[in-house]
Amino acid sequence: MSSHTAAKAAQAVNRVVAVNKKYTVQSTGIWERIRRLLAVDPTRSNGVPLNPQFRNPPPGSNDPFSFIDPVTIPAGDIAENPYWKRDARRSYPRLSTVTQGDAVGLLSLGSQSHPKKELIGEAGTKELVAVKEEGEMGLASYFGKVGKEGTLAALGTDGLPPLPSGASLKAGADKYHLTAENAYPEQYPCRTFQ
Repeated sequence: MSSHTAAKAAQAVNRVVAVNKKYTVQSTGIWERIRRLLAVDPTRSNGVPLNPQFRNPPPGSNDPFSFIDPVTIPAGDIAENPYWKRDARRSYPRLSTVTQGDAVGLLSLGSQSHPKKELIGEAGTKELVAVKEEGEMGLASYFGKVGKEGTLAALGTDGLPPLPSGASLKAGADKYHLTAENAYPEQYPCRTFQ
């Protein structure tokens, strides 16, 4: 059995044609001998492809308008598919806006986490509609309606507007403290602020 396999392998080796002769146009005759003599690698092809092998159909033979580009919905819809929505490689910032109507609603009713009034049932729905209509008028009309006491309640006890989350005006609250394992040792000539 192994002699039979070896005979088949020998026949296959005889039928094998080198790639440089099979797929490329090579020189013939004396020019091939000169090329093999002067070449660094005689088995390397010259890289010129056979036209029937790689150029069928030849370029320009097909009508350019005969191809119909397949359109997939919704990806092919240019109007409703902007690049920033389908670009998964970058996280574009999402803008967050608070209108004057939203601010009036937050000042008069509070937020969901810190409500100022209980909004239950039909009375709560009517209150939300009234606040929305009042918010369309703007903050100036709201502060004119609530007077000085409401303005001070919105601004805070010290009369200043609220600070961004995480900010504080307490003495020493803005310091950044480094623990001993996170700070540089004493032998380094750099300062750590505490």
